[in-house]
Amino acid sequence: MPVAGRYPYPLTNDELRQTLAAQSLPNDSTQTPQPNASGTITPGAAPNFPTTPTQGDETIHFPTGREYDNPGEVYEYYARSGDTLEAVSRRFNVDPEQISSALAIQKQAFISPGQLLFIPNTLDETLPTGLLLPDSEVINSPSAIDFQIRAFIEQSAGFLSTYEEAVNGEFVSGAEIVERVAREASVNPRFLLAFLEYRSGWVTGQPADSTQIDYPIGFRVPGYTGLYLELVFTATHLNAGYYGWRSGEINTIKFPDQSIARINPTPNAGTVATQHLFAKFYHADRWNEALYGAENFITLYTAMFGDAWGRAASVEPIFPDGLTQPILELPFLPGERWSLTGGPHYSWNTGSPRGALDFSPVTGEPMCAVSRTWVTASAPGLVVRSDHNVVVIDLDADGHEQTGWTVVYVHVADLERIQPGQRVETDDPLGHPSCERGRSTGSHVHIARKYNGEWLFADGPLPFTLGGWEAIAGTKNYQGELVKGGLTVSANPGGNRTSIIIR
Repeated sequence: MPVAGRYPYPLTNDELRQTLAAQSLPNDSTQTPQPNASGTITPGAAPNFPTTPTQGDETIHFPTGREYDNPGEVYEYYARSGDTLEAVSRRFNVDPEQISSALAIQKQAFISPGQLLFIPNTLDETLPTGLLLPDSEVINSPSAIDFQIRAFIEQSAGFLSTYEEAVNGEFVSGAEIVERVAREASVNPRFLLAFLEYRSGWVTGQPADSTQIDYPIGFRVPGYTGLYLELVFTATHLNAGYYGWRSGEINTIKFPDQSIARINPTPNAGTVATQHLFAKFYHADRWNEALYGAENFITLYTAMFGDAWGRAASVEPIFPDGLTQPILELPFLPGERWSLTGGPHYSWNTGSPRGALDFSPVTGEPMCAVSRTWVTASAPGLVVRSDHNVVVIDLDADGHEQTGWTVVYVHVADLERIQPGQRVETDDPLGHPSCERGRSTGSHVHIARKYNGEWLFADGPLPFTLGGWEAIAGTKNYQGELVKGGLTVSANPGGNRTSIIIR
């Protein structure tokens, strides 16, 4: 029974504060800057932070110095991996019935990558069409498996290599922070490092001033200082753009001066996520230079990590044709009474898709006691992560959370929680539901899915189905139902009789 969250685009600083509150992240992280070999902190040539945003009218404002594509009366659009008819129609501002193709288009399934669609042009000027990064470089995808975060940071020998910070009372290194944010939010660590370098020069150089130590990315949310929280903000905004584009819920970008521009409907999700994140810091003209100018972010990214599109060629598409969810069981034992206390809501935090469900045991125990009941494995696999009240099962058991299907369980109590490296079968115990990690009004387990590192919508083309019960999202986070045949279980945070489900 979590505290209800919002799922808007774009996110504001207030909404980011809500995300931190929901995740119980500390607002008193203590960073310990470490000097360089000479014993001093030397300033580096880091890019300037944006000027303080000014309020303005919400009018369309386009970057200057670019030519805009005019496709004529009809777009000839080749579908990308992850495209759906509903999302594409929203991006192009047309009704689904106006989109045609020589091949059939299924309404509820992914469109085959490369399928040619003919779409009326109803749009005026849009942002640049140039692709920036493939999807697999933005999410924590198979392309990140062989990337050694610690080794790269040490070899780069910048401020990050000696940085430490207290997170939840535990001192962790800069490398551990990058690794943790990448893993938890499922964002590619290469992107996090490149963006940190672009914003403050931490990876290869030194901060220019003390402000860049407190706010290395530059979100400057009062009371939330340090690398960890700044990277959490980065991942949250990046995911908001990525999954907002996936669903078609985001089709414009708002700049710091409140001007708005329409996103071109043809780029991939990774490109739009990057555009969306940069608009949090740069006014339109500076945004254009940062992404499409002579010395842009992608130039830096390539210098740091090589050919992103070449790597993508070996791991994409993210979703292969014909992909279906494997059989998953409800995360508790047969005969037990549980309540669906949360319908589809954010998979990880604000910005991630509405892909998770919450279940609470009906046992009569105190509201936030560590329950005597067990959270159980929904499918066979390998436990690849068990920390910070999170358990992740890798269903293909290759040991990599970035590949294939994974199931993520949150709020699993420290007491008797399964250890990583163990193989499990369906119904094997993983731990006990609790209120541990995040703010909750009752013990429960939060369950979500990923495929190739991408969080999945609960009622999208790959519907979340547990024990034959299919998730149906409501109009808001935490609302919705589970449906099986003629039976319906309705989500209710208070756990009334219509929310009871028994295996």
